Amino acid sequence: MKTVSGSEGLTASWLGEVLGGRVDTVDVKAVGTGQIGSCFRLTLTGAGVPGGLVAKLPAADPAARALLGGAYRTEVLFYRDVAETVAIRTPRCHHAAIDPETFDFVLLLEDLSPAVQGDQLTGCSIREAGGCVLALAGLHGPRWCDESLLDADGLHHSTEADADTLAEVYAPAVETFVDRFADRLDPADRDTLRRTTETIGPWLVARSDRFGLVHGDYRLDNLLFPPDGSGATTVDWQTLTIGLPARDLSYFLATSLTTEARRTHERDLVTRYHEALLGHGVTGYPLDLCWDDYRFALLQGPLITVLGCAYGAPTERGDAMFLTMAARACAAIRDLQAPA
Repeated sequence: MKTVSGSEGLTASWLGEVLGGRVDTVDVKAVGTGQIGSCFRLTLTGAGVPGGLVAKLPAADPAARALLGGAYRTEVLFYRDVAETVAIRTPRCHHAAIDPETFDFVLLLEDLSPAVQGDQLTGCSIREAGGCVLALAGLHGPRWCDESLLDADGLHHSTEADADTLAEVYAPAVETFVDRFADRLDPADRDTLRRTTETIGPWLVARSDRFGLVHGDYRLDNLLFPPDGSGATTVDWQTLTIGLPARDLSYFLATSLTTEARRTHERDLVTRYHEALLGHGVTGYPLDLCWDDYRFALLQGPLITVLGCAYGAPTERGDAMFLTMAARACAAIRDLQAPA
């Protein structure tokens, strides 16, 4: 198991050993804010190794590292054991390892530059959204109702106990969100958010007869778009779980499209997603049931938005993003009369 505890461990000799080539020099530059983990762009010279990589390492703060250990383990598990079994585009992983005791971990990933991150505030085009829902089908379809997922060590499948815990923590988080943005939150959205607290617990474990891999935070900030528009690459797999696949679809369409664009195009986009699922071998799942799952799963929007806001460090862009996502998600819930 070859891990490093910090960027100082990303030496030429260590990289050469894990990459199976010769590294003569390595230039390490930090990227991102490092709230969830530490991320570095590596420029390498040598033979038999990539010229550039992105390295993901744990957070520098020991307390944060301990708290996030499960998320680190999940992402390493995805790249090491799951990525090759699905058909969604992800960065090529050159090395993945974690120490289960200390949660030191390292991922050496393909550098996708000059691809750019999606903009959650602006939203994406319908063309981009179409590619993203097809990509989701590539995540969900190949492992649809795969019983082996339920026994995979490190992939969480929500239980009744999880539902009870969520019900306890979500309602206070909603009130914190409402209070924090009292002067900026539309009264209709405030009321919708409060209604979701009544059903969020049972919702988490409902419809368990349909299950699969769920990214959990499938939105524009976690998608990288190449300049030629050939299709997005999905990153940040720390939130991977087992659950109702439509949760990813609902969350993406409700929060990553403007409300007007969603209202106009969501039927077509859900249909395209469904057709792609069938192409991946899913059977016994008619379009009307897919649409009903999409409506039902819309609570994923307020759930992730509210909890993300509650546990994330406040920033100006973050506040604007959470408000935008909440408004879009709440509008979708009202438009489609989703359970809330």
